Order: sequence, then structure tokens, then C-alpha cells
Amino acid sequence: MRLTSFSDFGLRALLVLAGSEREKWSSVELAAKLGISREHLVKVLQRLAAGGFVDTLRGAGGGVRLARKADQIRLGEVLAWLEDDGVLTECFRDDGGHCLLSGFCALRPRLERARQAFYAELDTATLADCLNPRLRRFVAAAV
Repeated sequence: MRLTSFSDFGLRALLVLAGSEREKWSSVELAAKLGISREHLVKVLQRLAAGGFVDTLRGAGGGVRLARKADQIRLGEVLAWLEDDGVLTECFRDDGGHCLLSGFCALRPRLERARQAFYAELDTATLADCLNPRLRRFVAAAV
């Protein structure tokens, strides 16, 4: 399974916010810290805000911050939200895809169980579980 860059950037942004002593970050600062495009990051932050993972504050002195404490944000929950139930194969699409094996394939249920196990495993951990001194030093270091 491969995560989209969208999800990757979302998880990275959450880790920086969780590992920071700062109350909030501007999208410009956060994009520079992560080495990614601000325009792409803004889309990711909007999705995270819609899911209730971050708060975005507009105007002078605005920025982005965690909407909940890091120990209340489950990794599987975040990833499922960011991936937006991305399909693993054709047969997982809402329209059933164009797989000629649909209807008699024994692979799909196994893939579904593996997908569920993947998210269940990630849900055993929170953002707080991913914080460590090296991450905190990276977050604190000047860009």
C-alpha cells in the first residue's frame, strides 16, 4: 500500500504541529519547515480542518494549530480521512470498476480485511506516540 503525497504531507504537518512549543504556525512557515509547496499544503490543511484535526485562524496573527491534543488524534483516523477512502483496486470503486473477475474473485475480501487491519493498527497510536526528542529538535530548529 502506498500513501498519497496528500496524506503524507498531512501527517507531516500534524507531526510538526504536535511537536512544536508554538501555539500556531503560518502556512508559509509550515510549508518551509516541511520543504513543500505552500499552495499544496493549504489544500491539505483545509482538509485537515474539515476533519476537525486542525483549526485555521485567518487574518493578521492567524495560522494553524491542532484542534485537539496530540494524544486525542489517532493516526488511522487521520489517514482514513486524508485518503478519503481511496480505493485499493478497481473493484473497490463505487461503480464496481471494470474488473472482469468481479463477482467470483476471492482476492477482494482479503484485500478489504488487510485494509481494515492497516487502519486498525494505526488507530492503536496517536500523534503523541510519534513525538520524540529528535522530532522536537527538528521542529524547533530555524528554517
